[in-house]
Amino acid sequence: MGVGTGTGNAVDGESVLISAVRAGDTDLVRILLHEDSDPDFRDAAFCLAVRMHAGHIAQLLLQYGADPGQSSREDLLPLSAGVESGSPALFEALLHRDVRGRYPESELLEARDLARHWHERGVEAELRRRTGSRDAVIRTQVPDDEYSRVDELTLGGMTVRDGHGAILTYVEELLGARTSFEELMDRAMTHADQDNHATWSSVTILLGGRRDQATWTAAAALRMNRNPSHRLFGAEVLRLTHLFDDGDENAFAAPSLDMFADWSADETDLTVLTEVLVALGEHSGPRAEAALLPHAGHADARVRRAVAQGFSTRSSPPAYSGDARTALLRLMTDPDPVVRKTACHMVAVGRDRDPVLTDAMASALDDADRPVQLAAVYGLALRKDERCVEAARRLGPPQRGSLEEESYLEAAWR
Repeated sequence: MGVGTGTGNAVDGESVLISAVRAGDTDLVRILLHEDSDPDFRDAAFCLAVRMHAGHIAQLLLQYGADPGQSSREDLLPLSAGVESGSPALFEALLHRDVRGRYPESELLEARDLARHWHERGVEAELRRRTGSRDAVIRTQVPDDEYSRVDELTLGGMTVRDGHGAILTYVEELLGARTSFEELMDRAMTHADQDNHATWSSVTILLGGRRDQATWTAAAALRMNRNPSHRLFGAEVLRLTHLFDDGDENAFAAPSLDMFADWSADETDLTVLTEVLVALGEHSGPRAEAALLPHAGHADARVRRAVAQGFSTRSSPPAYSGDARTALLRLMTDPDPVVRKTACHMVAVGRDRDPVLTDAMASALDDADRPVQLAAVYGLALRKDERCVEAARRLGPPQRGSLEEESYLEAAWR
């Protein structure tokens, strides 16, 4: 399947979508896909993105309906090339469910062994072995997909990403292997100092998805570890275990609430505390709220943001307690704009219709930060408060490609 061109909606005879992929412009690709531009070229654009090693763009195209099944294996890349790129997003695009059956188990085993080689040896060491270069490695942190980041290393004309641990984790799961908790944790810890690294994320998601007592016990034991990175890992696995527990019994709800309520009172590391408070916010009820409240005035904005995010009216009755309402009103005027926006959004989507909260959102229409104003417009629109209409007019049209702005403003226009 070759990369198509067309005269409609084209630049220099080439589809606008194809041109955006060729330029590596992820933001423009997202906008064009959202606007349903050039839908006939999505499959060809996917092939081009894969051949360009643009995993993030390939994943976007899959989200918007590109069909990898329309391509032959020759149109894409060998699995080995996906592994060698070090991009989990690219590798997973090659193994999309619509084409996964093309690959025999022997090829998956080869991919697993190659990923393990890169991960255990280290990208920099393998690059030096292959290039023979003694020059300094150029290292840059880049997004690999919408949620995860990796380091991209360049040496001697070769550029490779360091997501081989995530690739190894993914292909092991496809092969039905149950890698031990300890080995997976060691794999994640090689990137413990990097925010949202793909390997850390893939490991914690996999372990959280196991939803078994052995994994819970191993993760819970890390709460007492002196290393904050180990405590963070344990907290994230526990949080995801509860989050992914969709069974009727919801077996991990009560132990999770008990664990995180106690943990929040004595955690000293800010990153770990933030994760613990996010976990508490995924529970409803007075105990979760009581554990969140002491941190509403914390000096660190990340902690206050987690508190704001955790307040909801999912419990019965459908209203905030007096203390939670007071905390939210304060957080809606917080010095940090993201905290203000988060608090305003929680009030907007909550079921509490207290006039004090409605007036607080009306005051936020004059906030200096556009996202805060948008959240206030949205909340007032949901309450059918006409003060949102003029505020929406002042804000003007949504920024191109922003689904959040479109949904917020559309509520006012309705």
